[in-house]
Amino acid sequence: MKKEALIPEIAVITDIRIDTPDVRTFRVVTPDGKKPFEHIPGQCAMLSIPGVGEALFSITSSPTNTEYMEFSIKKCGCVTNFLHAVEPGQYVTVRGPYGNGFPVDTAFRNKDMLFIAGGIGLAPLRSVINYCRHHRKDYGKIDIVYGSRSMQDLVDYKEIIDEWCHEDGIHVHLTIDREQPEWKGHVGFVPNFVKELQFDTNKTAVLCGPPIMIKFTLAGLQELGFKKYQIYTTLEMKMKCGIGKCGRCNLGDKFICKDGPVFRFDQLEELPDEY
Repeated sequence: MKKEALIPEIAVITDIRIDTPDVRTFRVVTPDGKKPFEHIPGQCAMLSIPGVGEALFSITSSPTNTEYMEFSIKKCGCVTNFLHAVEPGQYVTVRGPYGNGFPVDTAFRNKDMLFIAGGIGLAPLRSVINYCRHHRKDYGKIDIVYGSRSMQDLVDYKEIIDEWCHEDGIHVHLTIDREQPEWKGHVGFVPNFVKELQFDTNKTAVLCGPPIMIKFTLAGLQELGFKKYQIYTTLEMKMKCGIGKCGRCNLGDKFICKDGPVFRFDQLEELPDEY
């Protein structure tokens, strides 16, 4: 029987990890300890707290994780404020998955990958990166460029330093906006850092971050010689209901939640300039 998209499942938060002063990662399972449902990297799910509200978030854990689902959530509103105040054991509801996800088994397969993220923009990409890590032989070299305002604002920093930085064929390039005494790495904004690194144009690039970062990073990649059909992004921030009923994410003849949220940049050129 096909699952009804609007019917949520009861779930419980079993673990809460503090990533930054305003970002926490929530581990969610069903009451019997199972992963709520399967998903594709880049898809989203609706989390709801009865009596408080609901919101759509990227699923940050990889589909290869069969035990639980994770969401890295920035504190920025009613629902997120409530979530940041709860303890493990809190019951929520979850429904999904929504969206098309990244083409990890088609367009990305056997390609060298370049992931570029700013701030909380790493959250939607973490699922894709860890999927590629798990199926390492199916992908070429992987470069990850990630930046944030400060060292303390880097999401998943421990995982990056302890795991990603030590794997063959994966190169991590971290940067922060301003100098800090304890920071020994690169200092500067992500778009400029990408141009400094002078990547080969045979890579498939995936971008996620603040709109201003994406705008200048896209321009920088094109300056290096990348074509728009080589570059992907996700517009999940525009999604609301997840099933194309509310109309909030309508752009031209597309619904971000049904036709996206993942798009190539040449596909976005066909849409109105609202994005």
